Amino acid sequence: MAAVNRDPRNAPHGTRNDAVLAAVLLAGAGCLALFTDEGRRPDALGWTLLAAAHLPIVWRRRHPLLVLAAVVVLVGPYHAMDNNHAAAGPVSYVALYTLAVTGRPLRTILTGVAVLTLSVSIMLTVNTHQAVELIRISGWVIAILFAGVDVRYYRQYVASIVERAERAERTREEEARRRVAEERLRVARDLHDLLAHSITLIGVQTSVAAHVLTADPGRLDRAAVAKALDDIAETCRSARGELRGTLEVLREADGADARDPLPGLHGLPDLARTARGAGARVELSVRAGAVPPAVGAAAYRIVQEALTNVVRHAGPAPSVRVEVRAERGSLRLSVTDDGAGPDPAGTPGFGLLGMRERARSVGGTLDAGPREDGAGGGFEVTAVLPAPAVPPVPVRTPADLIPESDR
Repeated sequence: MAAVNRDPRNAPHGTRNDAVLAAVLLAGAGCLALFTDEGRRPDALGWTLLAAAHLPIVWRRRHPLLVLAAVVVLVGPYHAMDNNHAAAGPVSYVALYTLAVTGRPLRTILTGVAVLTLSVSIMLTVNTHQAVELIRISGWVIAILFAGVDVRYYRQYVASIVERAERAERTREEEARRRVAEERLRVARDLHDLLAHSITLIGVQTSVAAHVLTADPGRLDRAAVAKALDDIAETCRSARGELRGTLEVLREADGADARDPLPGLHGLPDLARTARGAGARVELSVRAGAVPPAVGAAAYRIVQEALTNVVRHAGPAPSVRVEVRAERGSLRLSVTDDGAGPDPAGTPGFGLLGMRERARSVGGTLDAGPREDGAGGGFEVTAVLPAPAVPPVPVRTPADLIPESDR
């Protein structure tokens, strides 16, 4: 991140303001030369040197060291001719202050010592009895140097405070954008998992009803048609409930009164039952205790998407085994089928990507691909999600564990 530029040399209208300052200083110097110490009123050459010494002030911000050198070169002969010494003081002090406030402290000190030495030398050459004038000039030079260095450090301090405030503001904005992006991604995953699962099941159940109606119109199986339509209605009600829960989270300002929208391991039997209604033979085994809500929701969505892919791609009446168990501080789950698996030449979707994002969102990992156990085809999804180490507690529904073909 680039540092905030607080250089006074880049101040807006700096040259114009310095030109005005030079004019004001020149007017003040003229008044001092005319109305103070009349015995040392400048002659023509003195007035020329005094006026010329104010001209470099216009560029004092850009080239402080060169401006100070030019002022010293012009003011030195002015003082050496014993002109009014007070008149040339303000322009010298401004040049010295500019160097102190913009330069490094070491350079400022060395330059100040050189200026002070030169001033004392000139004053002693002109008049060796002006001890008071020497003390006055030395005091002004030292005071200007300290004031310039102090202002320099104060500006750096203020600039650092402003920079930290701006950095903190940028950090807050970036954090807000990151949270918005994460929330959008989460909502996209939720809607994809919910709608893809429900639409797939509705499509399968509608196909079943259409097949029953057209297979043998003379011997219409009304019970089969009614069951298919009931399954469609139940799937719609379930999808509507989950969608309402997601929308309640989005509408709730602080989440204090919102219903708990996160599904968990307790919802896996319903997923298995719904997949069976679409023609899959599902065997479910859940051996896990309490897990964090986010981990349970991730496991639920991964199983949901995996079963949706089975119903969509595995072919007619696939056998599926869903296994969830707690193991060494983690929750391990697998969804294995014996179907054909996704068509490699088909249009890629967001299912596998969404499952991997679900696993990563809670610090887990997920692998998906064809089975490699020599079982003759099929697809397998495995995930490892971090969870507190708890003793495995069997949570099974007997009816859900018996494949439909064995009942």
